[in-house]
Amino acid sequence: MRTDRQWMNVRLRDGYLTDEFEAGIEKFVDFAQTHPELMDGTKIRCPCNDRKCQNRSFQELDTVRFHLAKNGFVKDYYVWYKHGETVVQQTSNQNVQRSVESDVGIEYAQPNNACQAMLMDVIGPSFNPDVIEDIPNPTAQELYEMLKASEQEVWPGNPYGHSKLSAVARLLNLKVKHHFSERCFDDICQFLSELLPENNVMTDSFYSTKKLMQGLGLPVEKIHCCINGCMIYWGEDSELISCKFCNHPRYKRHNGSNRQKKNVPHKKMYYFPLTPRLQRLYASKATADDMRWHKEHNTEEGVMRHCSESPAWKHFDQIHPSFAAESRNVRLGLCTDGFQPFGQTGQQYSSWPVIVTPYNLPPWMCMKDEYMFLSIIVPGPRNPKEKLDVFLQPLIAELKHLWEVGVQTYDVSTKQNFQMRAALMWTISDFPAYSILSGWSTAGKLACPYCMENSDAFSLSKGGKTSWFDSHRKFLLMEHPFRRNKKAFRKGQTVLKGAPPIRSGVEILELIEHYGFKKVTENDADGKNAQISKNCRCGWKKRSIFWDLPYWKSNLIRHNLDVMHIEKNFFDNIFNTIMNVEGKTKDNAKSREDLKEFCSRPELHRDETTNKFPKACYSLEKDAKEALCKWLKELRFPDGYASNMGRCVDMKKHKLFGMKSHDCHVFMQRLIPIAFRELLPGNVWQALTEISIFFKNLTTTVIKKEAMERLEKEIPIILCRLERIFPPSFFDSMEHLPIHLAYEAMIAGPVQYRWMYPFERYLRKLKNNVRNKAKVEGSICNAYLVEEASAFCAHYFQPQVYTRHRKVPRNYDYGMGDGSKQEGMLSIFNNTGRSYGRAKSRYFLDDQEYHAAHTYILLNCEEVKPYIEIYANELRQSEPHIDDAAIDAKLDQDFASWFEKFSMSGRGSQSLGRGRGSQQIVRGGGIQQFFSGNNTTNVLPHSPTCTEDTLASPPLDTPVLSATDIPSSSHSTPAGNVSSIPPTLGGTSDGTAASTTAGFSQSMPSMQTHDKIFIRPTLDNKQFIPSASRRIGKIFKEKLVEEGIKWSKVPSNMKEYYWEEFEKKYKWNPALLISVKDTWNHVASVRYNDKLGKWRKKYGKDAKPNSVPQEVWNKWWEYWNSEEFKALSQKASQNRRSEKAGEGSGPSKHIGGSKTTIQHSIDLEAELGRPPTPFEVFKRMHKKNDGSFVDKRSNDINEAVENMVAIASQLRDESTEAPEIDVAQIYLQAVGVEPKKRRVYGLGTHASIFYPDSVSSSSSASSHYNTLFDERLREELQEIQENLHKKNEEIQQKNEELQQQIEEMKKKEEERLKREDEMQQKILHMEQIMCKLAQASSIYQPSTEDPSKSLEVTTHSDSE
Repeated sequence: MRTDRQWMNVRLRDGYLTDEFEAGIEKFVDFAQTHPELMDGTKIRCPCNDRKCQNRSFQELDTVRFHLAKNGFVKDYYVWYKHGETVVQQTSNQNVQRSVESDVGIEYAQPNNACQAMLMDVIGPSFNPDVIEDIPNPTAQELYEMLKASEQEVWPGNPYGHSKLSAVARLLNLKVKHHFSERCFDDICQFLSELLPENNVMTDSFYSTKKLMQGLGLPVEKIHCCINGCMIYWGEDSELISCKFCNHPRYKRHNGSNRQKKNVPHKKMYYFPLTPRLQRLYASKATADDMRWHKEHNTEEGVMRHCSESPAWKHFDQIHPSFAAESRNVRLGLCTDGFQPFGQTGQQYSSWPVIVTPYNLPPWMCMKDEYMFLSIIVPGPRNPKEKLDVFLQPLIAELKHLWEVGVQTYDVSTKQNFQMRAALMWTISDFPAYSILSGWSTAGKLACPYCMENSDAFSLSKGGKTSWFDSHRKFLLMEHPFRRNKKAFRKGQTVLKGAPPIRSGVEILELIEHYGFKKVTENDADGKNAQISKNCRCGWKKRSIFWDLPYWKSNLIRHNLDVMHIEKNFFDNIFNTIMNVEGKTKDNAKSREDLKEFCSRPELHRDETTNKFPKACYSLEKDAKEALCKWLKELRFPDGYASNMGRCVDMKKHKLFGMKSHDCHVFMQRLIPIAFRELLPGNVWQALTEISIFFKNLTTTVIKKEAMERLEKEIPIILCRLERIFPPSFFDSMEHLPIHLAYEAMIAGPVQYRWMYPFERYLRKLKNNVRNKAKVEGSICNAYLVEEASAFCAHYFQPQVYTRHRKVPRNYDYGMGDGSKQEGMLSIFNNTGRSYGRAKSRYFLDDQEYHAAHTYILLNCEEVKPYIEIYANELRQSEPHIDDAAIDAKLDQDFASWFEKFSMSGRGSQSLGRGRGSQQIVRGGGIQQFFSGNNTTNVLPHSPTCTEDTLASPPLDTPVLSATDIPSSSHSTPAGNVSSIPPTLGGTSDGTAASTTAGFSQSMPSMQTHDKIFIRPTLDNKQFIPSASRRIGKIFKEKLVEEGIKWSKVPSNMKEYYWEEFEKKYKWNPALLISVKDTWNHVASVRYNDKLGKWRKKYGKDAKPNSVPQEVWNKWWEYWNSEEFKALSQKASQNRRSEKAGEGSGPSKHIGGSKTTIQHSIDLEAELGRPPTPFEVFKRMHKKNDGSFVDKRSNDINEAVENMVAIASQLRDESTEAPEIDVAQIYLQAVGVEPKKRRVYGLGTHASIFYPDSVSSSSSASSHYNTLFDERLREELQEIQENLHKKNEEIQQKNEELQQQIEEMKKKEEERLKREDEMQQKILHMEQIMCKLAQASSIYQPSTEDPSKSLEVTTHSDSE
C-alpha cells in the first residue's frame, strides 16, 4: 500500500469524518478532473464501496464526494488507474530498507550468487531480513529458511561452490526433467548423503526437499464439488452440506467407530489462483522485460508476426484506452480439452484441465510450456459437458477482479510498483469443446458458429448424416459462373444470395438475452434452456459464463476455430476416400444413392446390368495404392521435421493407422501435391493441391493482410471445385469450416497462437504426471507445483545446465574447449563444439550438394551480410515488383556465383580486400576445414581431371540432359562418375585432394563458373525446353527491323544476330549442331510469327509495344493493311474452318496446344512405360480436365471405341483361344480414313506413324511406333557419325594449313631478326663516328636564355 494514501483507510474517528479524509477526497476529485479523456462530460467514475458504483457508474462531482464520505473507497484502490494514474513510485520505506541493508553489509539488490538473486526476485523489495519486530509468520519463516540455505555450503570447500539451496534446486530440476518417482528421489538423496563428507547438509528425502523449497511454490485451492457436477461449494455456498440442485450430500458417510473423523467430500476440484502466477512473471528478471515486448517491438504495416499486431488486439485497445495505456497489463488466452489418463484400453475416465497463457511475451517465449498456467483441474470420471461453467466460476471471478480492480505488482525490471490488470482475449479448443465454452451447439445443421441460422446444410436421405454440400457458392463473387451452374452442384439449383453477415458480440448477447437463456449455475437452467432452444429452433443451448466478463462482448473474436483438428479431419476424409478405406471412405453405396438424388453425375450411378457402381475418378486402383503405400513406407524426413510415417502404413489393407495430428499436418501441406500428382486425374489433383496450399499459406508464422484477403476470396472457389468432384457425403462440418479460417487469421493474427498443438503437447505432459491412478487430479496437482518451483529456479542456473527454458546444443563442449577464435577464420567456423564420433569417409559431393553447402556458408557468415543487402538491392532495382520470397529463392540459386563475380570485379575489390579472409569468403574459404575436421567427412579423390573442355563439350557417349531431365531431388554421385575435386574445396589441378593444413591463401586458383545451360532438341526437331523457347522470344525484342513482317522475310544478318545471342546462353553436344539449328529455326519461326500476330491484335496503328521502334511499327502496319496480307489472312481463316477429317466432321478441335502428335506420344510413353495406342493419344489431345471432350464428334468416337472394346472383351472372355484385342485397329475402324489426304481423325499429320499402310496394316500401332523410333535414332546416330567425320577432316585440313602458316611465319621471323641485327650494327657504327666528331670539333649546349634560338656552337683550340 502506498504510504501517502493511508488516509483512505481512516475515514471516521469517533463517528465523524477525519480532516485527512476530507482533504483526500478533494485531492482525488482534483486529480480525476485532470484526465478529461476518462470522464463522461462533467461526470467521473465513482470509486465508492457501494456495490452499484465501484468505478462502474459515472456521477456528478458532488455526488462522488457524498458517496465517498458515506461509503468510503472501494477496497485496495490505492492506485487511481480508472481515473488516469498508471505508475506508483517507490515509497520512502523502501529507501529506508535499502539504507538498512547497506548498513549491515548486505546488498540484496545485487546478490552474491544466483540463489540469492532468485530469492530477492521472489520476495520483492518490501522484505528486510534484518528488521524483525515480531515472530515471523509461517510464510516469512519459509523465506528465512531459504535465505539461510542459500548461504550454507553443501559441505565446506566444495569445488563448485554449491549451496544447499542450489544443490536442491538442481535435484528438483532433474526430477521434473526425467520424471523421477518420489521413492527414486529419496534413494538418490540417501546415496548422495553417503558419498558426500560427513559434515554435508544435503537433504535426505523428497519430503525435506519440498519443505525447504515450498517458499517458492504458488498457492492452490481445493474446492469441494457436487458429485453430479451441479455446483461447487465456493463463495456464498461454501458452508452448504448438500447440493442445492440435487440435494446430494457434500461429504461421504462415516463408517464404523463413533470417534471424530475428518469429513471427506465426494469430489473436489483444484484451483490454481492466476494472480500470483502473473505476478511471478514480473518478479523474475528473466521474464519482466519480455512482458512489455508486445508494446515496444517494431512493427510493419500490413504484416502480423504476433497477436499484438492483429486488428482484434488493436480494436480492444481502442475500446479500452485506460487498459491499453499500461503496457504491463496482461492479455490472456484460455484453452481446455479432455484427455483419458488411462489410455484407450483402461478405465473410462475424462479429466479436463483449464489452461491460461499470457500473450504479452515475444514469439520465442509465447505458447511455451513454462508459460502455460494450469488454472483448474475439473475432476472426473465423467465429461462435464455443459456444466463446465460451474467449475469456471472461481477463474471468472478472479478475471473480473483483475479487470475492474487489478492487483498491485512489483516490476523488477523497472524497480516500480504498478496496478496490474488482465483481460481474456479469446478461448482455444477443438470443435466439441467450442460448444461447451461458447454455448452454441456444434452439431446438426446449425453447427457453424458463423453461418448460424443462415446455414444451407441438409440431411442425406440415404446416409442419414448432415451434409454441407453446395454451401459455399454464396461466398463467391456475385458474377462468378459457379453461382449459375445447375449441373455441377445440386441439380437444377442456382445461388443468388450473398454470404451471411458476421454478428458482433453485442448483437449476440442481445439475442441471448432476448431468448432468455440462463447460466448453468442458476436454478432450473437445464430444463429452461432446453425448452427455449427447442421452441426457438436456434443453435444456442445456454448463456455462457464468459458473458459475465464486462469486456467480453467487445471482443472481435471470442472463440477460435481450431485449425489443427479441422486440417486433420479434412485430410482423413481426403485420404480415406481416395484410398477407398473400408468403413472410413465417404464414397459408399449410400453415398452413391444420395449422389443420384442430389447431383447430376450419371457416370457414377449404379450400372443396371452389373448392379455395381463404377469406379470414381478420385478413387485409386489397386496398383496405384500399392505404389503410394510403398513410397510412404520408404519416405524419410529431415531430423525433427516429422515422425516416421513408414510405421503408419498398412501394406495389406492399403491404409494409414496411428497417424498423429502433426503427421496429418505434414502430409496435408507437403505431400499431397507430390503423392497424387501421377496417380489422379488433373482436375482432381489440382483441387487437392489448392486446398493443400491454402492450409500451408494459412499456417505461416508471418502473415500479411493482403495474403489473408486473397485466401478469403480463394477458399470458396477451392471448396466449390472439390464439390464438383466428391459426393455430398464427403462434406461434413469440418469441410465447411475452412471457409471462415482466413477471416479469423486476418482478424486475430497468426494461427500458431490460436491452435491446439502446444496445448495438446502440454496435456500429454500432464497425462505422464499421473502416477497414482486412484488420485488422478491429485497427482497432476502435486507434479505441477513441483514443476512451477523448478521452472522458476531454472532461470538462475548456469548456461550449460539443460532446463525447460534452455536447450543445450548436442555438441556443446561443456567448457572443454579453449574458446579462442582463430584469426582470419570465418565466423561460421569459430563456433566451439565437440565431435559427434569417429570421422567417416564418403565420395565427393555432387554439384547440387556442393552448391547447397557453399550457399549455406555464405548466407550464414556475418562477414557476407553487407553483400547480401547489396545483392537484394540490385534485385529490387532491376525488378521493382519482386517480393521477399522471390529474393530468398534468388539468394539460394544465384548468390554464390554473383558474389564471386562481384568480389573479383572492380566494384568489390576494395570493399572485400585482398587478404586471407576475403579469399576464404570468395573461394569457399573454411569449407576445407568444414569437410576435413574430426567431426566431419573426408574427401576422397576418385576421378580423372575434369577440365573446362570436358565440361563444355561432354563426350559423345555421355547423355546430355535437358532441364526437364534433371531430377528434383539431389542424390550422391556414384563412385564411377565422381568429378574431380574443385579447387574451391581444397582440390588441386590434377584432381587430388589438397592438404588439410595448407592455408587458403597459398596457390589458390580462381573458381571457374559455367553459366551456359545444356539443351538438346526433341526427337522431331520441333521444341526445346520451355526456358530456351522463351529466351528466343525475348531475343526478338532486343532488335527488330522493318523488313521483318514475318520470319521468312527477316534478313539473314538479323537471323545470324538472333542465333549468336542464343548461343551466349545455351550449349549443346557439338555433334547435334545441325539438329539444334533446325530446331532453333522452327521455334524461332513459330515464336516470331505468333508474337507479331498477338501484337497486331492487341495494339492498333496508333499504339505499339515498347520494344518496337515507331518506324518499324509503321512499316509493319503498312503491310498488314495491304491487299496481299488480307488475301493471305482470308485463306488461312478458310483453312482453319476446313473439315480436315471429312465432310460433316466440322473444324478440327484439340487441346494439344503447340505440341505435335509425336511429342505427345513420347510424353505418354514416358508416363505409361510403353508405347501408347492411337486411342490413348486421341484422348490425351481431345479430353478436357473435367472428363468431357472438346466437341460432339470426339465424344461420339470415344463412346464408339469403348463399346467396340467392350464387345471384343466379352468375345475374348467367351473364347477358348483368347485372342489379343488390337485397340489400334478398333480405333481405325471407328474413325475411318479421310479419302483425299489419307488422314486419320485425331492423329493429324502424324497418322502414318501408327498406320504406315493407311488402313490395312497387319501390325499393331506399338510395333510401328517402336520401328519409327528406332529408325529415327539410327538416322540421328548416322548423322552424328557423318558430322564427326566431316569435322575430323576439317580439323585435319585446318591443322595442315596452320602448320604451313607457322613455317612461313618462322621464315619471316628469321628474316626480320637478321635485318634487325644489320640495323643494330649500322647504328653502332654511326654512334662511334658521331662521338669522334663531337670530341674533335664541338659540343651541343642548350640555350637557357632564349629557348627559341638554335643551339650555340662553341669552338676551342686543341691547346685549350
